[in-house]
Amino acid sequence: MKKSLQALITGTTFLLASCGSPSGGQHNSTDSTATDSTIGPVETKKPNSDYKPAFPGQTRVNGIKTQTPYEGTVLSDKLENPWGITTLPDGRLLITEKKGVLRIATTSGQLSEPITGLPKVNPDGQGGLLGIRVDPDFKTNRMVYWVFSEPRPDGNLTAVAKGKLSADERTIEGATVIYRATPAFKGTLHYGGRIVFDKDGNLVISTGERSDLQTRPQAQQLNSALGKVLRITKDGKPAANNPFAGQADARPEIYSYGHRNVQGLAFNPATGDLWETEFGPRGGDELNRIEPGKNYGWPTITYGIEYKGDKVGDGIQQKDGLEQPVYYWDPVLSPSGITFYSGKGISEWKGNLFICGLSSIHIARLVIENNKVVGEEMLLLSEEQRFRDITEGDDGALYAVTDNGRLYSIHKK
Repeated sequence: MKKSLQALITGTTFLLASCGSPSGGQHNSTDSTATDSTIGPVETKKPNSDYKPAFPGQTRVNGIKTQTPYEGTVLSDKLENPWGITTLPDGRLLITEKKGVLRIATTSGQLSEPITGLPKVNPDGQGGLLGIRVDPDFKTNRMVYWVFSEPRPDGNLTAVAKGKLSADERTIEGATVIYRATPAFKGTLHYGGRIVFDKDGNLVISTGERSDLQTRPQAQQLNSALGKVLRITKDGKPAANNPFAGQADARPEIYSYGHRNVQGLAFNPATGDLWETEFGPRGGDELNRIEPGKNYGWPTITYGIEYKGDKVGDGIQQKDGLEQPVYYWDPVLSPSGITFYSGKGISEWKGNLFICGLSSIHIARLVIENNKVVGEEMLLLSEEQRFRDITEGDDGALYAVTDNGRLYSIHKK
């Protein structure tokens, strides 16, 4: 199935109505390189709490609108709960499906048969076959790296594996689990699951704190791999020069901590900085710029509240020694996969961050200047899709997958 649609961009016109149904229409032109003071914040719903931001521009910045005519095209609707997407050196796309299936897709939407050879996943709850990346030297070694929820005798955990894509592209050869984020837990929530390569060829992995009140405190504990951003080698060992190397009672693979459930990881190609998005509870979804060794606060500080309506812990949002998010959402965006855009196809998007929204059913475009968000835009809201992951193709298009099985191309008209 193919479906082309006029770009739907939100200002005050394109917001979810109070009853929860999306609306859309033609967008107007404006300079997207800075906040347009004539466009109010794209979010107008009442927040879940009365918490105040720590600094101006930390939430609900003014809206922006894209000038360049563009469209989203549904290339396929035959995927089954896709979760991760990445680009192969030849321009095709490698896609994970939650139930444990790996496929290759062309940029015209043709899907391969399932690729065999992967270890068993636990697809229950938020688990399954999750984030994926190919080796920077894939052209010569054909190595693939992925994250998945692994069933273990004492529960489930976030695991990292690698293997070689066979020459006929039908199987993964020599699949090996290289890292397990212990301790395991008998639950099926908050696995994190994203994976990216840093400039030195190390793997950066995100984990969640497994959601339960029992495991939540481990986000603050350096002897646990839960609620962390981790940095490991291709063999699963702690990467050199990690911030807690040699520290007693601290895991040397930890890069940052105090996270709830990180499903977005991306390096800004212009600065080399690592950015992440993570889920808050009711409100308090965060965008963070990750610095080694820093504590990002969960569950001690948060701009969200418990799902049942009471405060999280002491109900505080700031504390010395704990990092503030660069930006937060209340109500939630439900941020999953993210990517910075090169500007190859649509020049005004160069350097912008694109964030997949699940319950918010859109892709958020953020303009970031001097490590602050200065403009926000909602894309593809009328599609009413839970956008799960996004990547930039070699052709300058953005490719995104949605929970109900669609593969989108977002490109200049």
